[in-house]
Amino acid sequence: MRCIFSALSVVLFCACTGHAQSALTVDKIAPELKAKMDAAAEQVLAKTGVPSASVAVVEHGEIVYTQAYGKAKLDPPVAATPAMRYSIGSISKQFTAAAMLLLQQEGKLSIDDPVSKYLPELTRANEVTIRMLLSHTSGYEDYWPEDYVMPPMLKATTAQHILDVWGKKPLNFDPGTRWQYSNTNYVIAGRIVEMVSGEPLMKFLQQHIFKPLDMEAVWNSDANRLGDTDAEGYVRYALGPLRPAPKEGKGWMFAAGELAMPAYDLAQWDISIMDRSLLSQKSYDEMFDPVMLKDGENSHYALGLFIRNLGGHLAYEHSGEVSGFVSENVVFPNDKAAIAVLTNQDASPAASGIARALAPMMLGLNEAGSPAAEAEKQAQEIFVGLQQGKIDRSLFTANCNAYFSKTAIGDFESSLAPLGTPATFKQVAQELRGGMTFREFTVTFANSPQQVRVTTYTMPDGKLEQYLIIPN
Repeated sequence: MRCIFSALSVVLFCACTGHAQSALTVDKIAPELKAKMDAAAEQVLAKTGVPSASVAVVEHGEIVYTQAYGKAKLDPPVAATPAMRYSIGSISKQFTAAAMLLLQQEGKLSIDDPVSKYLPELTRANEVTIRMLLSHTSGYEDYWPEDYVMPPMLKATTAQHILDVWGKKPLNFDPGTRWQYSNTNYVIAGRIVEMVSGEPLMKFLQQHIFKPLDMEAVWNSDANRLGDTDAEGYVRYALGPLRPAPKEGKGWMFAAGELAMPAYDLAQWDISIMDRSLLSQKSYDEMFDPVMLKDGENSHYALGLFIRNLGGHLAYEHSGEVSGFVSENVVFPNDKAAIAVLTNQDASPAASGIARALAPMMLGLNEAGSPAAEAEKQAQEIFVGLQQGKIDRSLFTANCNAYFSKTAIGDFESSLAPLGTPATFKQVAQELRGGMTFREFTVTFANSPQQVRVTTYTMPDGKLEQYLIIPN
């Protein structure tokens, strides 16, 4: 679970099987955009070899498109459909965080309570707060950082066992001084939710989150395998064939990665996030506010969510991975947009690749006249100039001009000229750092299989402090 009650599960399964396929199939976008999105998703699957993907797109605060690609099962072959459930892995964490905030709203706890108030036997529990658990700043060691299922995890366990082993180890760092992803934090948090609410975590989530948001097909994949009508997870060893992924034993995904659902249901949650419709405004402020470390450094992680700047747009993002599945979920709250991508092969970049490909189409990051388009145009002109051994030094800072020495320009020309004219030159990332704007571009060529990345840093006055070309 890397970066993630039997009776209730039966009820949820019955609800899902009665959930009409047509209800989860949405197509409200222009045919031209639909064709571009489908082509981008299918291209990523073709390049990565991942069996299938299920996608839900939100625009203007509503689900406008759902689609599934590829094979949800390989033997016998079964085409993926939008109604199928996939495990979402660590995206589950934001639901556990929301449960904590709901309990805080009810006055039953404070997320600034020390863990010792509930689980005094854990290491330095009097120094660790619930907020530190939810923001991965506690210091508790991760019980599952690996990208595969180890032999002990094929057998059932309990949350208490995880706490007894990993929750009682020495901390990896002093509480609040560093950020380090740890699934253990959320197992502790899940147990506190159960202790305070007096009911199983899944029952609490169903009553207080899934039911109010009409998330009808959510499944507890920690308690039971996905059903025959859902996607099957796969694993690939090196470059070998796809094989059915092993299933984790019961208990290992509790509170940190236990949920499965169709992309449609995840998009329903995304809409509630951008509309702030389920929790109180104070709770949402806390959920989205990046936690600061004790030295004042920004962790860029809030409560179950990374807080990012993607292409100049505020984004709440998280990925998820459990055995056989990888997911990616990105919410652009100011744009009332979101992308949910679920895939069925572990340790694969396909989910994030599809989200990264669809985001510019949704947000218009590369439309003519937009900042991204202008940045692409300038970066490509510089690239073509370097292929010819030419450079306009007025575009660069003194530091960057020093980088482009006579030797450097000669190497740029001799190594890039044989690649020919770029076939595509696309901005794929943008963020702020060190008072500058960082951008990343991917470049492909019509007559060469070689691909390269270009990374730039732009000063506030528009001059380039960096222009690097790196093999992709």
